[in-house]
Amino acid sequence: MSAKPESSDAPLDAADPFAVALEPADDPKNLPTWRKWAIMFVISCGTLCATSASSMAAFAEGGLIETFHVGKEVTILGVSLFVLGLGMGPLVVGPLSEIYGRNWVYRISYGLFFAFSWAVAFPPHIGVYITFRFLTGFSSSAFLSVAGGTVSDIFDNHQIATPMAIYTGSPFIGPVLGPLLSGFINQHANWRWTFRVLIIWTFVTWVLLIAIVPETFVPYILKQKAAKLRKASGDDRFWAALDRRTMSLPQLILRSCYVPVELLLVDRMALLLDLWSALLLGILYLTFQAFPIIFGTVHGFAIQFVGMSFLGIGIGMVIGLLCQPLFNRRMRRLTLEHKGHPPPETRLFSAMIGGVMVPVSLFWLAFTTYRKLHWIAPIIASVPFGTGMLFIYTGVFTFIFHRIGARLRAKSKFSSHEQF
Repeated sequence: MSAKPESSDAPLDAADPFAVALEPADDPKNLPTWRKWAIMFVISCGTLCATSASSMAAFAEGGLIETFHVGKEVTILGVSLFVLGLGMGPLVVGPLSEIYGRNWVYRISYGLFFAFSWAVAFPPHIGVYITFRFLTGFSSSAFLSVAGGTVSDIFDNHQIATPMAIYTGSPFIGPVLGPLLSGFINQHANWRWTFRVLIIWTFVTWVLLIAIVPETFVPYILKQKAAKLRKASGDDRFWAALDRRTMSLPQLILRSCYVPVELLLVDRMALLLDLWSALLLGILYLTFQAFPIIFGTVHGFAIQFVGMSFLGIGIGMVIGLLCQPLFNRRMRRLTLEHKGHPPPETRLFSAMIGGVMVPVSLFWLAFTTYRKLHWIAPIIASVPFGTGMLFIYTGVFTFIFHRIGARLRAKSKFSSHEQF
């Protein structure tokens, strides 16, 4: 294929004149700064909505028990299955984004999240409620698996630390915001309004996604450009890397399932960090059952004020976000010391601090839950838990990205822009 096309303004790869290359006008990193932060706001709002939905159901359990005459153990499944869906969804959503781009995944998955939420808000019996709680969790998981890629698509490496910290904080602030909202809703309205509010929030986010967030996945942008060139010129020789992919969608999904398992089996560091992260997330979700006992049963709070008791964890997470520039400054210094290639373990510095803060906070919380002590004591005790948790997850995520992500990207031709 040595002949050049007779007329085309598109930039082409020097090795193959028909291989479509990225030009500055198409590069999502060249978007205006205000547009980048608008995209950041929308995807963070979407993540916040999805994770808030996981915990808002905890405060609707009393209404579910009264309406459907079931035990508390059954209603807890509404939270458990939603979180299970959040965990399983990325196994499918991730491979889909590699073929169809991020935008279609966002729009379809969030559209399904909106549609399935109606069945959760108006279930004829408890079986429908539990089933569609899982489906809403599964469909909303796109923001936990794809949105981080969008952040890296639009920000350069030297700019990405703060936007990524803000996005990373959304999944953890969401479960804390959920009880705060749900407590007020269930204090003053029927439990169904918990999910009606979610329907409204989901719809608004879905509209913003369609209106504001463009396609940012470079391989898919090139695929679309190649298709336009073939149509405009009538020359079928124009191509992009995605046009020549060798793996089918089922193969990509299978790879998405076995690679994490393989990683856990061969890398003990990854296994230990994943177990640590899972334990922390489990403790966070245990608070949705523990705080109603501490503040509702022991201290006699109304349900709306039980929801407000989660403000301590939320404030702690905000403090963690505000500390991010300090860690960024330290990493810039270490990057210079190591000539641009600091060891991945340097990313775990924040996790080391969080690893001390979390057990201290839990110990403090455990011994301040008695009725004779003021109710503010356990709330203050929960602040270091929120800060420490954010420190740990930020450190673990960045460590895995730099140490293990390179290995995975090397094994998959579709997971790194440099290979297209």
